[in-house]
Amino acid sequence: MKLDLLTGLFVFMLAAFIGFEVIRRVSPLLHTPLMSLTNALDAIAVVGAIILAGEGKTTLATILGTIAIVAATSNIVGGFIITDRMLKMFKSSRPAGKQ
Repeated sequence: MKLDLLTGLFVFMLAAFIGFEVIRRVSPLLHTPLMSLTNALDAIAVVGAIILAGEGKTTLATILGTIAIVAATSNIVGGFIITDRMLKMFKSSRPAGKQ
């Protein structure tokens, strides 16, 4: 059990580091498409966290699964809000009928 926890933590830390380095170097022009992709990936994380929390094998797994659900869901909602605000910046402020 202890080796599985250490392996899982190592994979998590490695994924977090690589993800941070990849996203940090993205051009601002690609931010909106990247947010859309991140929302899709977070949806997958929410499903996995629901499965983990729902199994209820251990109390730790349930707590971590619940934290993952809250974190990923808040990231999805925030991503949609930011994406919506960015897309509104590209809309014309003129009425539709006038040019």
